[in-house]
Amino acid sequence: MRVAIMTAGSRGDVAPYTGLGHRLAAAGHEVTIVTHERFAGLVTAAGLGYRAVPVDPQAELASQAGLGLHRSWSPAGKLVRLLGIARSLVGELAEALVTAAGDSELLLLNGAVAPLGQVIGEGLGVPSMGVYLQPLAATGEFVSPMLGTGSWGGPANRWSAGAVNASLDMIFPDACRDLRTRFGLGPRSVRATRRAFEQADWPVFHGFSPQIVRRPADWRPGLTVTGYWWPHTAAGAGLPAAVEEFLAAGPAPVFVGLGSATVPDPEKLSATVVRGLRAAGVRGVIQQGWSGLAADGDDMLVVGDVPHDLLFPHMAAVVHHAGAGTTGAGLRAGVPAVPVPVQFDAAFWARRLTALGVAPRPVPLRALTPANLAAAVHQAVGDPGYALRAAAVAERIRAEDGVRPVCEAVDRLAAGGRRKHRGLQLPLHGKREAGTGEAGVGEAGVGEDGTGEARVGEAG
Repeated sequence: MRVAIMTAGSRGDVAPYTGLGHRLAAAGHEVTIVTHERFAGLVTAAGLGYRAVPVDPQAELASQAGLGLHRSWSPAGKLVRLLGIARSLVGELAEALVTAAGDSELLLLNGAVAPLGQVIGEGLGVPSMGVYLQPLAATGEFVSPMLGTGSWGGPANRWSAGAVNASLDMIFPDACRDLRTRFGLGPRSVRATRRAFEQADWPVFHGFSPQIVRRPADWRPGLTVTGYWWPHTAAGAGLPAAVEEFLAAGPAPVFVGLGSATVPDPEKLSATVVRGLRAAGVRGVIQQGWSGLAADGDDMLVVGDVPHDLLFPHMAAVVHHAGAGTTGAGLRAGVPAVPVPVQFDAAFWARRLTALGVAPRPVPLRALTPANLAAAVHQAVGDPGYALRAAAVAERIRAEDGVRPVCEAVDRLAAGGRRKHRGLQLPLHGKREAGTGEAGVGEAGVGEDGTGEARVGEAG
């Protein structure tokens, strides 16, 4: 089956699909990832086809508009600014997605492009499924991750997701209207389309572990938490020689990286990081990332893109921006974390790390100082309980196969032949366990109750 995985955003919005796509290709499917040109090498290195969409996300985040995100202290303010940037770019994106979908038999859609992909699939008669990296559906168990706050209580939590999704819908009205006209589909708003797909139990697979976020009991059928989709790393790949030499020269260092986040003053932030690590008495491996972090001295090593699955197991702790993918990579490595949430869903994942007991209290980027970074690192490295709990979580996560449920759904569709149709896609999930809406996925993990207190679930 010809499968197009469509995604847009930062590296963390692309890398997990290289592992997912590689497994689908190994099962005999022809897989193409449709994303920004900046990530073409990442995709082709996994042995997958590549189709380009316009826009350089790093350039957009480094622009005046992108750096303006840091002028908003509230998550809601940041989201409003991001929506403005995205809406100006979505028309070009839609055209590229239509071109890429032309010879596809199945569309797998990241949440950032799902409103476009749903209309394209409907117009072309091509089935689609969601492959999301964040839990965006409404639930009473936690606030929408995009708002970066603790629980407000059941009804308010559900309202928050509805408000965020309605805000995200505001990016797409012009592009979706043009697409519907182009395909001869009847007029329907973005919001109405989303609700129609939800009512049809449109399948959405979530690529994070139920150990971290269990499937909410009040989610609709068709929403599945599968386990992580790990970025593809070539067999036999190893660390760069400079990293190997640095590791051999002293005790296990602490990793610091902000991934695809950008900052207004990289030099000042770099100095803060180095002073904090030295005050904690540890060596550092500092990833340059999109923030442009830098350091000098024999006790610090600056690296570029190094696969986290190869690097993190050698660290004493990982200090990171709490993006969904980096959070998972640190948990998989079984080392303590110091989350430094920057924006959007980062605070959500940071609270999960704290609730699991693998990280001390988060240190938000806006409050980062050498002293509080040193204190957090010293706590994470010096208290053996963090390492013990991290190792236990890692063992459970490594036992999961997050790709399997997606592969099974694609195989079922392929076995049934391509279903050409107009209108909504039929649900592609398999037989659900009674009352869960899931295809046999367990429900262990961290949740939040109505008081906002985090709790750790037991493995089922």
